[in-house]
Amino acid sequence: MSLLLDDVTLTYPDGDGRLTALDRVSLEVPAGTVTAVAGPSGSGKSSLLAVAATLITPDSGSVRVAGVPTGRLSAAERAVLRRRAIGIVFQQPNLLPSLTALEQLELMARLDGRRAAGSRARDLLAAVGLADQAHRRPHQLSGGQRQRVNIARALMNEPSVLLVDEPTSALDQERGAAVLGLLTRLTRDRGTATVLVTHDRAHLDAVDAVREMRDGRLTATAAAAT
Repeated sequence: MSLLLDDVTLTYPDGDGRLTALDRVSLEVPAGTVTAVAGPSGSGKSSLLAVAATLITPDSGSVRVAGVPTGRLSAAERAVLRRRAIGIVFQQPNLLPSLTALEQLELMARLDGRRAAGSRARDLLAAVGLADQAHRRPHQLSGGQRQRVNIARALMNEPSVLLVDEPTSALDQERGAAVLGLLTRLTRDRGTATVLVTHDRAHLDAVDAVREMRDGRLTATAAAAT
């Protein structure tokens, strides 16, 4: 299943007028691929993620998540779709300090009413290289390890779409490269349609496509991994 944004425009109130955050943006991300959206702060990257995550309804255009058109969904229906079909990797992990790495993942399943999530949580921690850190709390983990828990948590409910916000902003070059490599591997292994928003172009040769965002507009594909 893919993510599809078609001719999306989003504006915000700005004094007596409207500020255009997304200007007729179209983006298709096939399952099992990573598309990076690069651009400076204020270019519209965060608005793009919010629309793709169904957190904001655009003024015009359409959004399809895993084949589901989202335009006419109620707020409650969008919440269910986010919980079951969309994984979000936040810029900061925002892990709950009292929970272990394993419990962070199990909580995601419980919020969706799923039981017996321990086995999947352990499998995901192993997939991100943290099988031996399952019972450690956030303060006992490095920054790179916390980001790996963040990624595993986003995958806990088997999403079709993975939205990743600046995952390397708080990491050094080596750990940043490792996190991006992990994201591309998990995307292919688990068949997600992954959008990676970043201003760091250092490791974008690992992704399948790169789009440039400027003033709310997306350029054509700029690069692709082989």
